[in-house]
Amino acid sequence: MLERRPVEAAFLLGLVCATRQDRLDAPIAANRAAAAIPQTASQDGAGREAVACAVCDGAAAIPIPSQLQENARLCYKRGRRAESSLAKEPSMNDSPQSPKWKRVVVKLSGEALQGSQTHGLDSAMLDRIADDLAAAADLGTEIAVVVGGGNFFRGIQGADTGIERARADSIGMLATVMNALAIEYAIEKRGRAARALSAVPMPAVCQPYSRQAALHHLAKGRIVILAGGTGNPFFTTDTGAALRGAELSCDAIMKATQVDGVYSADPKKDPSATRYDHLTHDEAIAKNLAVMDTAAFALARENRIPIIVFSIATPRAISSALSGRGRATLVAP
Repeated sequence: MLERRPVEAAFLLGLVCATRQDRLDAPIAANRAAAAIPQTASQDGAGREAVACAVCDGAAAIPIPSQLQENARLCYKRGRRAESSLAKEPSMNDSPQSPKWKRVVVKLSGEALQGSQTHGLDSAMLDRIADDLAAAADLGTEIAVVVGGGNFFRGIQGADTGIERARADSIGMLATVMNALAIEYAIEKRGRAARALSAVPMPAVCQPYSRQAALHHLAKGRIVILAGGTGNPFFTTDTGAALRGAELSCDAIMKATQVDGVYSADPKKDPSATRYDHLTHDEAIAKNLAVMDTAAFALARENRIPIIVFSIATPRAISSALSGRGRATLVAP
């Protein structure tokens, strides 16, 4: 690409580097753009010049050698004629749908992935959720996902059949890894980078979880899928989501459910159930609301992390909740 269209290639490289504050590649991009101007200005006119101008504007925020600064000024002067057209391009930050939080953890149940099936993975539902996660990440929010395993195996139900509880929970953790791998692949098929990390180490299939690794991937713009719950038996994946939210300094926990918020009772069983628009963590615990377990509410309360409860049943539910649209219940201090 650099040989055929040097200015456009320099623009792409410079834009990425300037955005990420990369001190090495942005000056190189500026130099390539400046060097390409004399060769291409006569062919494509002000359009190419303005692209190079944008590169140097982006790189100007990063210290560069004096000779490259001179090249940048030259590019700016030559691209001045087309500046106004570039200024009209919409910015992600100016979008009315800009996200309300910089980093969130999304809690997905295993049942959400089974769709209308009785168990396993529903490909259509998996693709829809992957689309939604990719769209949410495109808004500029760093996305971590904690996924359950109830579509394959639930530890508590396994214990009811006679399996030792600790062993049953371990089987349930393996189920979450299967779901994480499926979500990772579905997201990557859409051109979005994703990484599955497991609290139960199994390096042959995915990267073991560590806080440093998760933060690294989030900073790189990858969607991080966190499997294995907390890595310990007797804890739910809801508690795992609250733990990862605190550990990764997330701004909010987004709890995806089958209903559009928190109700005083199951609205599918009790039509008179009252829906809450806003609750505190203490109220959710005192009312014994079953949308999340008490340990998860308590951990979120101690770390002052708000919880957004919304329905995953509608398309683009995650990105809508991130932008403050749609119906949801806010649980906050």
